[in-house]
Amino acid sequence: MAVRRDKGQSIRGSRIAIAIVIGVLLGCVIAFVFPHGLINPTPSVQNRRIGKTNFQIGSSSCESSERIKMLKSEIVSLSEKNSELKKQVRDLTEKLQLAEQGKDHAQKQFLVLGEQHKAGPFGTVKALRTNPSVVPDDSVNPRLAKILEEVAIQKELIVALANANVKETLEVWFSSIKRVGILNYLVIALDDHIVDFCKSNNVPVYKRDPDDGIDAVGRTGGNHAVSGLKFRILREFLQLGYSVLLSDVDIVYLQNPFNHLYRDSDVESMSDGHNNMTAYGYNDVFDEPAMGWARYAHTMRIWVFNSGFFYIRPTIPSIELLDRVADRLARQQNAWDQAVFNEELFFPSHPGYDGLHAAKRTMDFYKFMNSKVLFKTVRKDAKLKKLKPVIVHANYHPDKLRRMKAVVEFYVNGKRDALDPFPDGSDW
Repeated sequence: MAVRRDKGQSIRGSRIAIAIVIGVLLGCVIAFVFPHGLINPTPSVQNRRIGKTNFQIGSSSCESSERIKMLKSEIVSLSEKNSELKKQVRDLTEKLQLAEQGKDHAQKQFLVLGEQHKAGPFGTVKALRTNPSVVPDDSVNPRLAKILEEVAIQKELIVALANANVKETLEVWFSSIKRVGILNYLVIALDDHIVDFCKSNNVPVYKRDPDDGIDAVGRTGGNHAVSGLKFRILREFLQLGYSVLLSDVDIVYLQNPFNHLYRDSDVESMSDGHNNMTAYGYNDVFDEPAMGWARYAHTMRIWVFNSGFFYIRPTIPSIELLDRVADRLARQQNAWDQAVFNEELFFPSHPGYDGLHAAKRTMDFYKFMNSKVLFKTVRKDAKLKKLKPVIVHANYHPDKLRRMKAVVEFYVNGKRDALDPFPDGSDW
């Protein structure tokens, strides 16, 4: 009896266990087959939910589109305000720089270039020679900035101004540049005729945006009038951070001038001098017998820099020089640009006048040769005739084109008598 009772309880326990297992398995199957439950919401309720969702999405989409338009409008408005603020900042910065140029200039140079130092032993002290370059500002002229980026090499290039009056001379000029292999040069065209002429000859050319003051002179002006424009036009090149070798078009290139520059000064210019004394300076003694014991007065003299060929670095003193010359030429109608250029470079500060603090260097007058040196001295000297200058500038003679062609014949084509027919000076 006891044995049967134990066996019956065992069978009952097994059945309960089996029922539990079956229940669990059925639950898993139902959960797998009906993931959303055995009782689903009616289709109409589902449709209402879906419709409500779609309406919300559509409404949100519409609101998003309007919001995007509003944001775009705000961005445009802010961009315009930002451009105006940048312009104001740039103008204020320029005014601040101009205001501070004359104040503690040497002190500011030391702060820019390095720490202050004590003076060294005798004979070892050297003053600052090279002013720091300005920070380039592409916003000054974005179109020109793009052109210069393609044309310039190591942030420097030759620049010449030309109008239709000098077309033949210009052709000799750029032909000599191409012959030497110079790539970094640019013609600033003062009329559409020169633009077309340069493009037809594969010469890099740039024409400024319309400017009544410059355009009127550019179209009809003579050599001196056109020459005076360069001081206004060059300013943008310097502001963009480029060094410029400014060149008149009455120049023949025989070597690459960039291989013969020092680049240690604000302005590096060829001279109108014709020997060591006149080109580099000398002590000129003025004799006034009526003064008795003090009859001899010593003066310093140097022949002027030629404003038709000079290398100018993008520095504050260089830009100030251009501004000074351009301002005086605008106010003094009969002023000669070369005379004003030299006065602003060399006149010292004195009561009522603050001189320009610019570093300057005179180029080797045998390398960067003016036509007086060539026709009065070099062609008559057997040794000097063997020298090959970097450039020859026909600045001393009005028959420029004929003499330029003769220079090409002599130095390029080897015609040894090509310079002989010309007088030392001019016929008038």
